[in-house]
Amino acid sequence: MSHDLGSIVRAVGGECLPIGITDRSLVDVVTEIDAFVVVGNPDFVTLVTGPVETLQRRLAAAGDTEDPLIRAVFVSDEDSPALRALLARHGMSAILGAEPDGAALHAILRTLIAEDRAASDRLVAAGMNLLTQVARRGGVTAVIAELAHRIDGWAVLLDAQGQLIASAGAGRLHISDATAVALGRPVRVRHVGLQVHQVGSDRDLAGSLVVATRSGSTSRSRDLATQAAALFDLLLRTHDPSRTEHLGREALFDVLLAGGDPARDLLRRWGVHETHLTGFAFGARTRTIDLERVLRRWFDELGAEHVFTADPGRVRGFLRTDLVDELAARVESFTPVGGSHVALGIGDPAPTERLGPSATQARQALDTALEDGQRILHYARLPSIELVMSGLAGIPREQLSGVLDPLRDADGAHGELTRTLRVFLSEHGGHRSSAARLGIHRQTLRSRIGRVEELTGLSMEHADDRATAWIALRAIGR
Repeated sequence: MSHDLGSIVRAVGGECLPIGITDRSLVDVVTEIDAFVVVGNPDFVTLVTGPVETLQRRLAAAGDTEDPLIRAVFVSDEDSPALRALLARHGMSAILGAEPDGAALHAILRTLIAEDRAASDRLVAAGMNLLTQVARRGGVTAVIAELAHRIDGWAVLLDAQGQLIASAGAGRLHISDATAVALGRPVRVRHVGLQVHQVGSDRDLAGSLVVATRSGSTSRSRDLATQAAALFDLLLRTHDPSRTEHLGREALFDVLLAGGDPARDLLRRWGVHETHLTGFAFGARTRTIDLERVLRRWFDELGAEHVFTADPGRVRGFLRTDLVDELAARVESFTPVGGSHVALGIGDPAPTERLGPSATQARQALDTALEDGQRILHYARLPSIELVMSGLAGIPREQLSGVLDPLRDADGAHGELTRTLRVFLSEHGGHRSSAARLGIHRQTLRSRIGRVEELTGLSMEHADDRATAWIALRAIGR
């Protein structure tokens, strides 16, 4: 519902006299005093209309027993000191002095609420239609991302044991709260409008959908989330991707990145006999697209082996060089639901026993393409990389990347701090967007960047230091 007491006053005039509620309380239904029995939904306001004499008799008849009527809001064209005293004595809210009177007032209120409900139903139906379209292209991950956007909040999908399946919006920051609420554990609810929706039946529970909305339209978000939960029940039972296949592809891809004879021999067994391949990285800013599913279809159309593996938000792989332009043409013409776009980063062709650098180039090209809003970007066409890195080709990479050595962990590998720095720089120093990409709080991001500056001696406030850090990241393949 979008009508609150304040909007009702603006529509019919008068003065709102709230007791125990506010003028922002949402309105659910309107009824006449004689037909009133009980407030249907305690989270919403019920309006009652009728003669003042009927109100007086109803309240007097209750005696010492509390009449449920006092939890409703009396709306009338009348306004007098005696009426106000009666309402105050019984602790009942009201809107007094409305411009329409009698039957006209009741009819206007019913029309307002009916039109609001119809509009809400249309929005829910349109939202569900879009969620269904998104489900066909992106599955569970895409649906939950679109749901969070539609309700202006966050969403977390858990299995029957409370394990995370997917999250969207700020849901990744509230997984523990969502799990506690879904499993009925004691928890201090810190989110206005938090709702839990069962996925599946009591006898055949598939999981729980937990949502929270920043919008005041909790009824609309509840209706949409309820239908989304039914859609998740269908998706979780019919879409069963093979985890074994994904893990196997990751392991095989690691062999290709390691290079050498094992990489060349593996490709031959995979059905790839070319001596050179080109690395690519396919990604999108949104999670409403099942990138792997789209790429599988394109590779089947091209007659290419599926030499790729999926990571969160992107797919990386290798392709015959003569097919790269055809893949780029498909990416260029692809129009996903919701107005977002996909991007393709392309590395330089490389021998099959040394494919690692091409994969790194493709990832860097994709990062730049997504940042700049481009569809297709070849690594060789990156001016900063082509000019700066080629000009520094005679300098050992260890010397270029040495400024970031203090960020290495105990095992000598670049980890959390280096990744945080890369995302921070790629987001042009934006704290909000960087924290969102990393899935952390902005205060955590500030702490990490402060630690990076402390360890490296660089200042992210200075352009020269930011450029130094970026070139060092490129030198280590980040």
